[in-house]
Amino acid sequence: MFIGVLSGLPFVSAGNCCCCMWMVSGGALAAYLEIQQKNRSLTAGEGAAIGALSGVIGAFVWIPIAVALALLLGPLQRAVFEEFARNARDMPPEAREFLENMGGGGTAVGTVFGFIFQLFAGAIFAAIGGVLSAAYFKKEVPPALGGDWVPPLPQ
Repeated sequence: MFIGVLSGLPFVSAGNCCCCMWMVSGGALAAYLEIQQKNRSLTAGEGAAIGALSGVIGAFVWIPIAVALALLLGPLQRAVFEEFARNARDMPPEAREFLENMGGGGTAVGTVFGFIFQLFAGAIFAAIGGVLSAAYFKKEVPPALGGDWVPPLPQ
């Protein structure tokens, strides 16, 4: 949920421009919550799997948010681009055409490509966050409480 919501909000999603911050943080959060629930350390592989799963779920949470915002903000965005193009009289024709094409709001093709990006990049970067979280929040459990017993080195 963390990844999908924060990646879908208009200005907040800019945090993903900073090394995919929301994706890495979402994977780290998922692994941290798993550590707290199981009350034991996670291996790097478990952290990566939990993080990747959170990235995939985040992509599916992102889609309805992106579609709803495109429907709500599309007309406003189109009006802003039209006003800008109307006031910029000395604009080159190529730039004017680019702005007119951008002013259409969110398209279905853009949403599909955005979903594919969220799916793959989210899984990869959230897995990295899961590995980092598993390493950082490693719990050292003493052998008396069921932790791993390491025999002393022979002398």
